[in-house]
Amino acid sequence: MTLRLVLTLVAMAIGQAAFAEGQPLMVKLNNIEHDRGNVRVALFDDPKTFRKADQAFDARELPAKAGTVTVVFEDVPAGQYAVMAYHDENANGELDLRFGMFPTEGYGLSNNPKVMGPPAFEDSRFDMQGDKPREIDIDVHY
Repeated sequence: MTLRLVLTLVAMAIGQAAFAEGQPLMVKLNNIEHDRGNVRVALFDDPKTFRKADQAFDARELPAKAGTVTVVFEDVPAGQYAVMAYHDENANGELDLRFGMFPTEGYGLSNNPKVMGPPAFEDSRFDMQGDKPREIDIDVHY
């Protein structure tokens, strides 16, 4: 094998790895109290945009169902992420807050951190590997 052929093969392998598809991320929302409204799940890849649903890496909305609702994000590239989810009970498209700070609808975060005040990306951060699917459980608190 010539050096040129070896370098070409290495470059092709690196290029294919760079464009490889991501893996599925399965998010299980546990403890949904009832089937009114929807569940909304946002996947964030940047601490600066965390909690800003319109700037999420990806987002999903599904009808609520008492018990557990599973949401799947396909082709998530390797990296660091955080998930914020809530039960939009009145289907108005936002997490309702009392006094602008306290959720009045069920919500949850990846890693299920105990929060005092606004949640932080770092507390909910997890790693996605590029070579295997990932499953996380989020407890929804009302």
